Amino acid sequence: MNSNQFSGVFTALATPMNQGAVAYDDLEALVAHQLKGNINGLVSVGTTGESPTLSHKEHVEVIRATVAAAGGKVPVIAGTGSNSTDEAVDLTKNAEAAGADGFLVVAPYYNKPSQEGLFQHFSQIAESTEKPIVLYSIPSRCGIEISVDVTARLYEKYPHVCCMKAAEGSCEKVTEYVRALGPDYAVMSGDDGLILPFMSAGATGVISVASNLLVDPLVQMVHAAKNNDYATARETYLKYYPFFKAIFLEPNPVPIKYALKQAGIIQSDEVRLPLSGLTDGTRQVLDALFAELGLI
Repeated sequence: MNSNQFSGVFTALATPMNQGAVAYDDLEALVAHQLKGNINGLVSVGTTGESPTLSHKEHVEVIRATVAAAGGKVPVIAGTGSNSTDEAVDLTKNAEAAGADGFLVVAPYYNKPSQEGLFQHFSQIAESTEKPIVLYSIPSRCGIEISVDVTARLYEKYPHVCCMKAAEGSCEKVTEYVRALGPDYAVMSGDDGLILPFMSAGATGVISVASNLLVDPLVQMVHAAKNNDYATARETYLKYYPFFKAIFLEPNPVPIKYALKQAGIIQSDEVRLPLSGLTDGTRQVLDALFAELGLI
């Protein structure tokens, strides 16, 4: 797998749960739904997969189960980031042993390292594997962003650190990545609501929450944008934009799990504390959108 394969729509998979445990049958059904919609790739056990509340054993087993369900039809990228470098290296090695095709590594959260600390942190992870690494810059969760300079230094030293999931909410930052890193470096949107603006600035696709449910429409939309058919892409984007916003009215993945349950793809919308179930107000918003868009 190389940077050219980080294109199109990769789903940041939810991790189905039931009665406190990972629901592996539902996970298999969710992956089957993805494959039926011609998804380009899967991201297992990122934030949408509730990585903060999975045990290390569960973390690796969910990756292993996702790889098995995908059956080699699409790449599986494993979330292996941590604010502990040793833990991130260990998770990366275990995920590779479980069959992951690459790794999504978020900026360390809470301890707020310097940019030099980020460079050294990601360098140690890069030296633990030869498979592709996707950096993940999301300052709203981590308190820091990954600078363009650090990204370029990493790519120069470790060519397999070849993709950025950009979730800074800034088209300007995407433009800076594209200009500084060149055409062989992939930048993917980390925000469903900014897919088309980011692609117009040079992003190659999206790592999406919405595509847990809306697989084919998003695949077709991104395909159209890649082919410079922005009129077609914009029609789909505007149609589903209210859904892109609604699934973040409460902490991710609470709303998307509710949507998946209502669609009959998973049996339960259970999340683990400290996340809590959907409020009535958001449920009403989503139910109205389901009816308006014909999703359920």
